[in-house]
Amino acid sequence: MLLDDTARLRAAAAFVREHDSATLLPLLLPGLRGPELKSVAARCRFAHAGLLLFPSDAQDLRSRLVECGLAADTPAQPSVVVRARLARRHHRDAAELDVRILRPRVHGPAGERRVVEVFTLHVPAHSDLEPIAAHERARGHEAHLAFELESPDPVALHGLCAVLARHGARPDGGGYNPHEDGTVLYFTTPSDTACGYRRLELYAPGDHRDALAAHLDGLEGLDERPDADADRSAETLLHLLTGAWTTQALAAFARLRLPEAMEPGAAVGTRELARRTGTHPDSLATLLRYLAMLDVVAEDPEVLDGFRLTPLGGLLLADSPDTMRPLALMYAGPFYESFAALDHTVRTGKPAFDELFGENHFDHFARDPELADLFDLSMAASSRMFRPLPAHPVLTAAAQAPAPRTVVDVAGGNGELLGRILTAHPSLRGTLLERPHAVETARRSLDAAGCGARCDYRSGDFADVPHGGDVYILSRVLHDWDDDKCREILRHCARAMPAHADLLIVERLLPADGSPSLATAWDLHMMCNVGGRERRADQYARLLADAGLELLDHAPLPLEAHVMHARRAPA
Repeated sequence: MLLDDTARLRAAAAFVREHDSATLLPLLLPGLRGPELKSVAARCRFAHAGLLLFPSDAQDLRSRLVECGLAADTPAQPSVVVRARLARRHHRDAAELDVRILRPRVHGPAGERRVVEVFTLHVPAHSDLEPIAAHERARGHEAHLAFELESPDPVALHGLCAVLARHGARPDGGGYNPHEDGTVLYFTTPSDTACGYRRLELYAPGDHRDALAAHLDGLEGLDERPDADADRSAETLLHLLTGAWTTQALAAFARLRLPEAMEPGAAVGTRELARRTGTHPDSLATLLRYLAMLDVVAEDPEVLDGFRLTPLGGLLLADSPDTMRPLALMYAGPFYESFAALDHTVRTGKPAFDELFGENHFDHFARDPELADLFDLSMAASSRMFRPLPAHPVLTAAAQAPAPRTVVDVAGGNGELLGRILTAHPSLRGTLLERPHAVETARRSLDAAGCGARCDYRSGDFADVPHGGDVYILSRVLHDWDDDKCREILRHCARAMPAHADLLIVERLLPADGSPSLATAWDLHMMCNVGGRERRADQYARLLADAGLELLDHAPLPLEAHVMHARRAPA
């Protein structure tokens, strides 16, 4: 399980508030105890937990700090040591990496003044730095616990390094930061450490180059480093392997109606929540502790065994206008089952869903009204990607035309997107083409939105695309199909489109540079469940050209979606 930057920052702040030197050192170095522990703890003050974040910009960083209860106006300065480590690790020029360090304050269990040491590297969307961010989030190389020497004389520093080495700590880099006149020595703790952090920092105010040189010489001579790297790799793989647990934990949270039983903005004790939901108190507490790591709920120290719902968890409320509850139930239901047979898809090229359920995804859902409704609701749960779409120049131009224009939504589901467009532009009319049961759902939805009177409904398949529209929409349709079927769908649209008509296509686009994206995850999902695929923009351009259409441009939408604009190609 990989936590996002906000969850990692919140966890680090909580850790700093709860621990002190005497309790932490034995966790990091299990062999350190007795008088030796007492002596080391007296000289080393637990100062902070450190982590590396990758906000998109300064405002993004400020928002995350505020969300975690940390001061957003904390000053930042260059981080020489971490910048150099990143440059070496990723074979980049250090000048390209503007790594900053800031230290928002927190208080320890007895009111001690401490900080969370936050290293930041701004990574805008689609930046060539995204692979670095993905690697570092997965490996957590820079996550560490720091102890500051109370009396940083050379003898004490050398002596502490010797004690740490005797108990299994190994040199892991370091440096002198002239911006704050401080020397940093990093260590990797033993593999049997009882703490989630595997790196330890000793910070000594002042310039201690001799101790630093001896420390770095020890790093060059070590043959244990591959083992330390292997340990971190194994930990990363364990986090990845437990992803299925996260899916089911979120779905259980939704199925048990736990979000609805938690009062907005207020904490509730576990036993009271168990009473409200008819669940087993101790088992519920275990689930809630796990969900707290995901920032779905948050522990509240003011209430005994208390938890409160976070904004993230609020997205699983059934009656929330932005609810993602249907997605949680769908991904933990039939799609979860089909992914267990992913190897069948990779081996044969055929959807695992078909192998598991004996029929394709669309036929299976059509025969089960409850499942069909859940699928339609799960599609609507991602509708936030549609929010900017009514302002697309094609639709605003159609709305401003002197004569009423018609928007044709091909395979338009429950009418969520068409309803947004018609609501935003009262002069437009709509036509929705869908399967019979979906048409009735869409009719109710559009009537409830107050625009049903301006909409016509057609029951049918892609061969029945209505002629004579002004704007045609294919939203999350083409990724369901292989290339041949996509060409067929696009040809049906091209035949129906007058010469002046526009076609808008909403899909996720695979990045051309292979950088991490939701589209890459959905590419696997489509292959496993429906035999479809996500595509790059140039691949869509070729499919459109084969159908006599021309891709004019594409623009980003929320949730890493894009809207592509196409027209009939010139004769």
